[in-house]
Amino acid sequence: MSIQQDDDRNHGEPGAMNAPIPEPQADAPAADAVSARGAETRQPVTPREAVGVLVAAVLKPKALVPFARSWSIRLAALALGVLIWHVATETKFNYFINFENVPSPLKVWTAFVAHVHSTEFYIHIAVSMQRIVIGYMSAVGLGILLGLMIGRSRLARDVISPYIEILRPIPAVAWIPLAILMWPTEESSIIYITFLGALFPIILNTAHGAELTPDVLIRAAKSLGANRREIFWHVVIPAALPSITAGLAIGMGVSWFSLLAGEIISGQYGIGYFTWNAYSLINYPDIVVGMLMIGGLGTLSTYAVRLATRPLLGWQRRSR
Repeated sequence: MSIQQDDDRNHGEPGAMNAPIPEPQADAPAADAVSARGAETRQPVTPREAVGVLVAAVLKPKALVPFARSWSIRLAALALGVLIWHVATETKFNYFINFENVPSPLKVWTAFVAHVHSTEFYIHIAVSMQRIVIGYMSAVGLGILLGLMIGRSRLARDVISPYIEILRPIPAVAWIPLAILMWPTEESSIIYITFLGALFPIILNTAHGAELTPDVLIRAAKSLGANRREIFWHVVIPAALPSITAGLAIGMGVSWFSLLAGEIISGQYGIGYFTWNAYSLINYPDIVVGMLMIGGLGTLSTYAVRLATRPLLGWQRRSR
């Protein structure tokens, strides 16, 4: 076989290597659709369209099913607790725990509905909320500041920590006599006790988060030329945010716990005073109404704190 024939067998007809390669033709309708889609994406989205997209994303079956399942379990658990409470009161259960004088859920609900139509009940709630806001916000400002100082400064830790460890175990009830002597008015005494209840959880959680800032992040920031102030603002505080937010949520719950003790001082208004006054008057349904209101308000305010601090932890959700 000749060399020319072998070359033609391997490479096709002579001159095929020099022939231009035809470009693939795009389907005209598909190309028009792509162009139209691109033009649509460049158009501004109206608020109505944005809301529609958001609602569609929330109402997706894949997102709605876990949400519905979770809340169904929670509501079923609460219903089971109310059922056990009802059975125990109806049968006057008295074995280790005495339910003979405990009001039934129906009596508590009737008392609650009666108070809902009373203006004085809302005054009690508003006064307690005002005390919580003042005491809690004061504790947030001071608690985060002291916690960051303790977490990042050995000198501050040695100076401040002894006071915290001595005062922290003292219950809110034990502060009542001293608070009356220290502060000029009953209102300031109640706010002070509420402030103490929220202060120590915030300090301890903030200090824990600041102290456990990874050294590798600090060394990386130093290698990039950051000074101490920049490291503190851009490395230490973001690293401590998960612990700080946990302390804020815990502090809110403890502040409601302390409020009940503090409002024993008050002789006029407050949901804690409402509960204590019901006990003094032997009004059992109102005692439970006050307790459940404190629990409900505490739950809602803790959820509000978590909701307010959620944007600060967006980086943590994106890293998962």
